[in-house]
Amino acid sequence: MKVKSKALLGPISDMDLRLLRVFQTVVDCGGMAAAELELNIGISTVSRHIKDLETRLGLTLCRRGRAGFALTAEGEQIYAQTRQLLAAAEAFRSGLDAIHQRMGGTLQLAIFDKTASNPASHIHEAIAAFHAAAPDVQLNLHVATLNAIERGVLDGQFDVGIIPGHRNSDMLDYLQLFDESMYLYCSKAHPLWEHAETDMDMDWDALADMGIAGLGYHSPNMELSQTRRLPRRATGFDQEAIATLILSGSFVGFLPDHYAEQFVQRGWMRALNPAVLHYRCDFFAITRRSPQPSRAARLLVECLGDTA
Repeated sequence: MKVKSKALLGPISDMDLRLLRVFQTVVDCGGMAAAELELNIGISTVSRHIKDLETRLGLTLCRRGRAGFALTAEGEQIYAQTRQLLAAAEAFRSGLDAIHQRMGGTLQLAIFDKTASNPASHIHEAIAAFHAAAPDVQLNLHVATLNAIERGVLDGQFDVGIIPGHRNSDMLDYLQLFDESMYLYCSKAHPLWEHAETDMDMDWDALADMGIAGLGYHSPNMELSQTRRLPRRATGFDQEAIATLILSGSFVGFLPDHYAEQFVQRGWMRALNPAVLHYRCDFFAITRRSPQPSRAARLLVECLGDTA
C-alpha cells in the first residue's frame, strides 16, 4: 500500500505571507540593516522574522555575518517563488478592486535609468495625472536595467516598465512614448580631447582602434556595437557606470545627450563628431499580455500615452 507523503508546509497563513514579504524586502534591500528602514521595524525583529520563516519552511535561507548577507541555494529558490506568490496575491487584490469598481493596492512601476533629465520624457506628468485619478493606489517607482525590467514585468514583479526598445517579446505589449539621442563622448583626460571639436573626418570606421565603454546587456548600445563592429574595452551596467568610465580618460562611450550635458557644461566631456557619431533610442511602456494588467496598470499606461 502506497503511503501519501505529508506536505511539509500545509496551508499558507496570513503570518506566512507577512514573513515572506519581510524576506523579499530583506533580499531586495541587500540585507537586514537596509530592510530595517524599508520595513520600519527594528533589525532584531527583522532577524526574528527571517528565523521564524526558516523554521516554518525547514530551510536555511540566508547566511549573515561578517562576510555580509547572502542567500543560500535554497534561499534563491524560495525568493523566486516568493516573488511569484506575492505578485499573484497583489493581482488578486487588484482584481477584487476591479470587481468593486475601485482602484487600490500597490502599483509597481520600473523605469530605465537617467530618464528624468530627458526633456522629451513626460513620465512625471503621467504620474501626476495617474495620482489625481487613482489617489488610493500606492505607487512604487523602481529604477533598473533594461533586462531586469523586462524580466520583472514578465514574472509579475513590476506592473509597468519603461525601457528603450531593442527587441520585442510576444508576451509583452508595447506603447511608444519618447526618444533620446545618444552621442559618443570623450573626457578631458582622453587623447582625443583636443580634436573633439575640430576632427570632423572621424567616422564609424575610425572607432575600430579606440577603447569603447559599452553596456553589458542586450540593448540598442550593444546592438550598435555588434552592427558597427566596435571593440568594447570596458563594460558598464548603467549610464552612470559608462559616464565614470568615460571620465577616467581611458575610454570613449555613448551617453544620452541630456544626461551628458551636465559634464559638457562643466568642461569634463566633449562629443566626438556629433553630426556622424550618434544614434537614437525609442522608449516604450511595457505590460504583460497575460494575465491582463490591472485597471490601475492600464490607467497608468493610458496616462503615459496621453502625456507622451
